[in-house]
Amino acid sequence: MILEDTIVALASAPGSGAIALIRVSGPDAINFTAPIFEAKNKVSLTEQPSHTLQLGFIKKDQRIIDESLVSVFKGTRSYTGENTVEISCHGSPFIQQEIINLLLQQGCRAAQAGEFTLRAFLNGKMELSQAEAVADLIASDNAASHQLAMQQMRGGFASEIKSLRQELLNFASLIELELDFSEEDVEFANRDQFQALILKIQKTLSRLIDSFAVGNVLKNGIPVAIVGEPNVGKSTLLNSLLNEDRAIVSDIAGTTRDTIEDEIAIGGVGFRFIDTAGIRETQDKIEGLGIKKTFQKMEQAQIVVYLFDAQKVKNDNLSLQQVKVEVEKIKNQFPGKPLLIIANKTDVLDPQLKEEFSSALPDVLLLSAKEKEGVEQLEEKLLQFVNTGALKSNDAIVTNSRHYDALLKAQKEINNVQEGMNMGLTGDLLAIDIREALYHFGSISGEVSPDDLLGNIFANFCIGK
Repeated sequence: MILEDTIVALASAPGSGAIALIRVSGPDAINFTAPIFEAKNKVSLTEQPSHTLQLGFIKKDQRIIDESLVSVFKGTRSYTGENTVEISCHGSPFIQQEIINLLLQQGCRAAQAGEFTLRAFLNGKMELSQAEAVADLIASDNAASHQLAMQQMRGGFASEIKSLRQELLNFASLIELELDFSEEDVEFANRDQFQALILKIQKTLSRLIDSFAVGNVLKNGIPVAIVGEPNVGKSTLLNSLLNEDRAIVSDIAGTTRDTIEDEIAIGGVGFRFIDTAGIRETQDKIEGLGIKKTFQKMEQAQIVVYLFDAQKVKNDNLSLQQVKVEVEKIKNQFPGKPLLIIANKTDVLDPQLKEEFSSALPDVLLLSAKEKEGVEQLEEKLLQFVNTGALKSNDAIVTNSRHYDALLKAQKEINNVQEGMNMGLTGDLLAIDIREALYHFGSISGEVSPDDLLGNIFANFCIGK
């Protein structure tokens, strides 16, 4: 990317709409836009004060392309930290492209993915972790992921890491200074204070690393595998949760041969439900592959929902003891994974049999997927499995896998420093691990940011942001 030129891109979603927004940023943003814009008050765009709007016409020679509202942001007082013009035009794709073509002819360059936010980072308008949160905010599709992105945009845990990095940097400078006076055997860095700082950093890193388990699933949606024997109502349950006919429902056992996934928000938290092939002995190779994939999805899921057919128990084709055996198998195969047991098709059961279910399986949830009875209780149960305590208390939560990796590497180096201090290593040896830890801390905020790292991060942004 050439970061000294002027770029242009559509900043709103592509396609037709009431309004579209075209963003221009760079040293000549105002000069390039002024010749194609005629304000109704006849004031030139170059004379328009910063942070003001003007209504006028976008023209190609003397032909009016559109009546638009143009805003001007001068110098560092803009999103990118450089001259910026935003054109609010009518949302016709033809009009959008005509205006962009005019700006390209004036000397603008078409912006690459994430280039506006990259310029904001390079111009000191935000730290790298905040810039990454912009993409998360755009992608957020439920209250939890939105709150996490907003928290990160406000600084999140990056401000905490930045403060610790500065403290560590101060000590590192003192230890490096000791190396210049090694022959005098002087000690500038108080070892007791340094020990206290290392313990503080270790505690903070452990907390942030542990938070990733929660943050990652809240950001990407909590995977829930719906499992059970064929024809127990797994697909019907999925359809009831989604409020649409997403999966094929049939009385024929083994209808679902592959997994079907869809996501909904419950209580502001995203859940990704996975309807799986029924588990049974089969000679059908295709169905067998589907069953194999069922176990793979159970391994990947955060929560497993096990369904059994209450009608079969009623008709003595299936005993509650058999159900308990299957439940124990799942618990043994996936220890520690939350398991929700559901008796489906209970709308046809008499009250006495329902009591027997509840007595034999205390945690069982009675439900009728077809009649949508008990679905709300299922949703409440699912929310109970989700640790939203940190989210509700607004604690710092790590959601980005790059940040998580950097924290793990920093933790390893800090632990090396701790071991070195315990062994009484000299300052020159401690300094090696301290420098590595500082590097990994800096990679989170962007204080250390190789070009290839920036390229990978901003390549995932949409063009125009």
